[in-house]
Amino acid sequence: MKKLLGLVAFGLLAAASATAQTWPSKPVTLIVPFPAGGSTDMVARAIGPKLTATLGQPFLVDNKAGATGTIGATQVKRAAPDGTTFLVTSLGPLVIAPHLIKGMQYDALKDFDTITVAVQAPNVLVLPAGSPHQTMADVIAFQKKNPAKMTFASSGNGSSDHLTAELFWQQTGTSGLHVPYKGGAPAITDLLGGQVDASFQNVNAVVQNIKAGKLKALAVTGDKRSPVLPDVPTMAEAGVKGVEVYSWQAIVAPKGLPPEVRAKAGEAMVGALNDPAVKQQFTSIGLEVVGNTPAQFADFQQQEFARWKKVIETGKITID
Repeated sequence: MKKLLGLVAFGLLAAASATAQTWPSKPVTLIVPFPAGGSTDMVARAIGPKLTATLGQPFLVDNKAGATGTIGATQVKRAAPDGTTFLVTSLGPLVIAPHLIKGMQYDALKDFDTITVAVQAPNVLVLPAGSPHQTMADVIAFQKKNPAKMTFASSGNGSSDHLTAELFWQQTGTSGLHVPYKGGAPAITDLLGGQVDASFQNVNAVVQNIKAGKLKALAVTGDKRSPVLPDVPTMAEAGVKGVEVYSWQAIVAPKGLPPEVRAKAGEAMVGALNDPAVKQQFTSIGLEVVGNTPAQFADFQQQEFARWKKVIETGKITID
């Protein structure tokens, strides 16, 4: 019996090894649940060619936008867990949308195998260059004297920039007026034109406008200063506690990916993220490479899921 069990175990190990060695045996699709041109799409298109070169099969980016990223995520959930389909996504579909959208077609915590958090970046509170507010203290004082009057633009209901503003109001006992847009670009355009008063934008989306003097940066939401904005204080340094927020992009697969394929894919994807040229492309605009393990990512997702659930419930936020 012991000999038989040993043979079975050896056979399973051999099969696992063979699966890892042969994967990928066909082209792999990286589904991005947002339009081309955004941060998530940039991450997928930066690592795709590196994965193709390393693993010998094409890694193709497919944009499946809609419903705040949940259409693309649902497609990946329904895909075969054979290593031919991965989701490259922002935090939205994994830790925010589940608390806002009724009738979701997937369980964000149960229907995917985590691979790695690719990159992260803090948000930054930016105001038009001509704004009279010079510091966080100015903004807080104005909001306390004028509840729900100062306008905060976001890329949409339930977006990272929207929820950062909500968290900021909750932590400071203030209120502003949320102005949702259909994407970050139109929000930034109106911010530049002075049609709105402020916005918590991803650092990488506005760093060039800040450096050009077109936007005024008051504080970043990271636990440390951003390397691309070294003169801008953190929220904590500016006197606001509990608003440490990072926007992030990550990679997941359909649940049930063979462990050996998951390990090989993770190793290759972290390697691509840390390729010197790719890393420089990211860090030059304020994105920090993370490249953590599947287990670390799973723990992080649980923490983020619980955190944003609390913010959404406390703020009585809806997606309508």
